[in-house]
Amino acid sequence: MTIIPAIDIEDGKCVRLVRGERGTETVFGEDPVEVALAWQDQGARLLHVVDLDAAFQPDHGNRPAIARIVKAVGIPVQVGGGVRSRADFDRLLETGAARVVFGTAAVENPSVVREALGIAPQAVVVGVDVRDGKVAVHGWQEDSAQEPVELGKRWVEEGVDTFIYTDISRDGVLTGPNVAAVRRFARETKARVVASGGIGSLEDLRRLREAETDGVEAAIVGRALYERIFTLAEAMQIGRVAG
Repeated sequence: MTIIPAIDIEDGKCVRLVRGERGTETVFGEDPVEVALAWQDQGARLLHVVDLDAAFQPDHGNRPAIARIVKAVGIPVQVGGGVRSRADFDRLLETGAARVVFGTAAVENPSVVREALGIAPQAVVVGVDVRDGKVAVHGWQEDSAQEPVELGKRWVEEGVDTFIYTDISRDGVLTGPNVAAVRRFARETKARVVASGGIGSLEDLRRLREAETDGVEAAIVGRALYERIFTLAEAMQIGRVAG
């Protein structure tokens, strides 16, 4: 199981939010590039970067900072947050992003995701951000009527093979991931799934590692690493151990 450090950028800084709510920011780094290089130095093989400002307001964002991260590191970077158009996708690919995460567009503007699949299918990831059993959109500020498994199955049929499943209620609060929900999503979609939200201990990672048989292949970890509850090396060791 791959362990992926998260770098969430707001106002040019590396922050963590609680359940994605604005006003709950804790700043963990003034320079996201330095943070990215630190994770690379500690052994990360992939970084998950989210442009929070773009997620909340698509006309705003931290794309220059993301470009600097991609240029500075020698490992793949997947980028999400405010990716709502073909132009957003193209610019991120031009920047050098290895994978681009579509959230709101996958629910409200599927033609954009289809276009992206036609250009670079290996770079397309769909983010399934779930609150109370429904997929949330617009920076998690609104709930849709879309059920996560239904959304996942539809995009698998369209050619998407990788999803990020986030339980919003657990994100940033270290209470443990919703293992049952992410396993169900992986089993029913038969897709490759990255678990996100709530990881607060090495035991949480062990539980997710057991879900590899269902298709849960990676875990995004944020606050637990920043608060030094465990190290990236310890987390990666859990990921390497066979279930």
